[in-house]
Amino acid sequence: MKYGIEEMKKIAKEVRKDIIRMTAEAGSGHPGGSLSSVEIMVSLYFHVMEHNPENHKWEGRDRFILSKGHVCPALYATLARRGYFDPEELLTLRKLGSRLQGHPDRNKLPYLEISSGSLGQGLSVAVGMAIGFKMDNRNQRVYCLMGDGELQEGQIWEAAMTGAHYKLDNLCGIVDVNGLQIDGWTKDVMNLEPLANKWKAFGWHVIEVDGHDIGELLKAFEEAKNVGGKPTVILARTVKGKGISFMENRAEWHGKAPTREEAEIALKELEEME
Repeated sequence: MKYGIEEMKKIAKEVRKDIIRMTAEAGSGHPGGSLSSVEIMVSLYFHVMEHNPENHKWEGRDRFILSKGHVCPALYATLARRGYFDPEELLTLRKLGSRLQGHPDRNKLPYLEISSGSLGQGLSVAVGMAIGFKMDNRNQRVYCLMGDGELQEGQIWEAAMTGAHYKLDNLCGIVDVNGLQIDGWTKDVMNLEPLANKWKAFGWHVIEVDGHDIGELLKAFEEAKNVGGKPTVILARTVKGKGISFMENRAEWHGKAPTREEAEIALKELEEME
């Protein structure tokens, strides 16, 4: 079932609320980048990807790799809202014995394709999966979400070079370009620009979009499906902490949970959000 844009906007709002509730309840976590990646994940799981919540081991499913594993609150909330598990379990985030670890653990949560969190490694895994599908003449696609700060890792560019070399047109990378990382603005820590030109130079088809515009994201994912002979990367320009006035574009919310009082303010803002 593919959801419409207006439906997905409503779901994105609920996912944002989940992220605030989860991290506040846990007293730790990474809300900033989770909030910036919401529309990307909702678009993938509610419209773009072929998958089956009732049979997560279905061989015909597309694969999603969350390379920047610390934003797993967004992924957990999206999976729960899509019907993979009861949303009430979200409040167990980071608690002892919970399946919802602070970084994704496939051994505990079987709906994940990999355990992740060591930055820079996800694209390599995605490349390997895409090569495997090519070798087996299978039609599945592989999607890999990366952070922009993560692109400072050299392994990303080794994987990018490999993806282009093997003409992996079944591979789509997405970069959540929110401009911030734990130490501040990416342009100050290690400048990534001109980012589009870098990916083009490595042999990828590049699409730039507003990462909070679901319509633009859907068009980009459709364009990616029609590109032949090379992988595609979608540079999704986003706002870290999107939707919460006191979190937006603030590096300190990379890895700090809201207090219960701050969570109440945030939830009220989200409720009033168009």
